[in-house]
Amino acid sequence: MLIPRIPEPVARWIFRVIADVMWRRQGKSVLRLQSNYARVLGLDPADPRVVRLGRDGVRSYFRYWMEALRLPAMSKERILSGMRSTGDEVMFKHLDSGRGAVMALPHMGNWDHAGAWLVHKGYPFTTVQERLKPESLYERFVAYREGLGMEVLPLTRKEGGSARAFGTLAQRLRTGRPVCLPADRDLTDSGVEVDFFGARTRMAPGPALLAIQTGAALLPATIWFEGDGWGLRIHDEVPVPAEGTRQEKLQVMTQAMARAFEEGIREHLVDWHMMQRLWLDDLEPRPAVAASAGSAAETSGSSDSSGSSDSSGASGRSGEAAADPSASGS
Repeated sequence: MLIPRIPEPVARWIFRVIADVMWRRQGKSVLRLQSNYARVLGLDPADPRVVRLGRDGVRSYFRYWMEALRLPAMSKERILSGMRSTGDEVMFKHLDSGRGAVMALPHMGNWDHAGAWLVHKGYPFTTVQERLKPESLYERFVAYREGLGMEVLPLTRKEGGSARAFGTLAQRLRTGRPVCLPADRDLTDSGVEVDFFGARTRMAPGPALLAIQTGAALLPATIWFEGDGWGLRIHDEVPVPAEGTRQEKLQVMTQAMARAFEEGIREHLVDWHMMQRLWLDDLEPRPAVAASAGSAAETSGSSDSSGSSDSSGASGRSGEAAADPSASGS
């Protein structure tokens, strides 16, 4: 593959040029990204400030893909030295004592680099990945992430698939291993409804369920780009409530996870790569649709209302790549 062989500054320039072209086209994914940023900021999506942030967000997204293509050839020293982390000492303390830890993450920064960093720190972890079509694409993503040292479990739509993945994740946690799960979007019926930036959405119940069932620490984490390097924050543990039904505990913990995500996203908004519909009221039909079915703003993200994750909280960036012709895969 060519990208790992060319100098990094050249690769960065190439991907920034591609990002700017995609941003100027204002396609549905870009418009959805800007709409999501507007929701966070309480601004109109057409506000020039939001549009400029959209450009930076698309650049951040394409930086992820540039680094993803180069990551297998990146040195261990660079992966470790380039990360500025805070709060990780608590995570390592839990793992070193034999207590499992569930890291729940929004779709931010370079998820794969953070995973490689954790592996190189001496903590191989388990995650899940939804099956993609064609099967060869799914196998490429699995091989890529396993090559970085991750254990990747298939999350399949076949009957029992999610339950099997959940059971394996629980087993890993009981042996004191870490589990990492993207968790900021789950629009299936199993998603937990939470308040998020002033509106309702659903998030993956898997991280909280695993913590309740296994006693593992639930640790929200946010990641971002920082200059030529990366940033990682492990937020405070979300405790299991002492009282309440299982469903009540799940609701409280998932809401607390959402609050941690809010904090990290506010601080590093352009590194939040949410290019799909997220809030429930964005999924409802709008009267303007019939009158302006051809408008770019209304067609943005219209095919993603079904969601792409379930109870294990496994919605990953690979599903986005499959729908994004600009993503060349990894």
